[in-house]
Amino acid sequence: MLSKATVIGTGAMGTVMAQVLATNGVRVALLGRRPELVDEIAAARENRLHLPGLKLSRHITPTVDQRFAFSNTELVVSAVPCQHLRAAWERDGWLLPAGVPVCSATKGIEHDTLCRPSEIIDQCVGDNPVAVLSGPSVAPEIARCLPATVVVASAAPGVAEQMQAALSTSWFRVYTNPDVLGVELAGATKNVIALAAGILDGLRAGDNAKAALLTRGLAEIARLGVALGAHPQTFMGLAGVGDLVTTCVSPLGRNRSAGQAIGQGAPVEQVLRDSAGVIEGIPTAGAVLKLAARVDVEMPITSAVYEVLFEGKPPLAAITELMRRPLKPEDHG
Repeated sequence: MLSKATVIGTGAMGTVMAQVLATNGVRVALLGRRPELVDEIAAARENRLHLPGLKLSRHITPTVDQRFAFSNTELVVSAVPCQHLRAAWERDGWLLPAGVPVCSATKGIEHDTLCRPSEIIDQCVGDNPVAVLSGPSVAPEIARCLPATVVVASAAPGVAEQMQAALSTSWFRVYTNPDVLGVELAGATKNVIALAAGILDGLRAGDNAKAALLTRGLAEIARLGVALGAHPQTFMGLAGVGDLVTTCVSPLGRNRSAGQAIGQGAPVEQVLRDSAGVIEGIPTAGAVLKLAARVDVEMPITSAVYEVLFEGKPPLAAITELMRRPLKPEDHG
């Protein structure tokens, strides 16, 4: 049985993954970077900033001490925002014991390199096996022990199954999938579509528009994934349509909420300032378009979101342009 695990990142996802592991009787070191936040979590036994209301298990030890966190650990969950992930692993990765598997719960694409989170971790730790976890996993719902299902993928033999066993509970069910690229890409790209969903909500564009967005958004996500080498079926599963639906409809999702504020007229800079957490879809939009350009894949919805975010296009004008695109047969891929 697993004795000790390490979770890197004291955001909502890192905190709830620590709680899931602790539910299974695992001692968890919850490693953070900000001493004041870690001290507050330790004193209150609650992450009041990122996940208020969840009383942490006695098996969880919040810490800023990297040596303590990695000492004798048997499994690591990495839940650091994507644009800060490389710095975190360059700082801490040398302490990772040989052979200990790392599971990335980060969703995004590194803007400068276009690397996925698992690629960043692999570049920093070398020989340790890496897995990725994705799917519909709104942290406050997991914290309340509401039923949730996710998927974990790894190219290393047996590692996905190891993560599955460590993380599965009576209310948190983990499936496995061999398609690391597809699982990870779906988790990153859906955040951009969630921004678009929020913009529609802010404009009160209606349910028909939201349904069209999810359907056509999934089509362009799958087009990109298949062109890059992912399995088409992955996008019909938990990492694809499952995560997309949750992220685009849940009032708890940061990306959808940010899009809603933008649709209501808030400047992007203000939305970023007002958010307590990282809005991964904003930096991911440009990275996705660069990936798409590499393989000559058209992504009209992602392009429209980028134009609203970074080129000042009014949201209503972006929607109008999408609706006036040349007529064509429906394409599901």
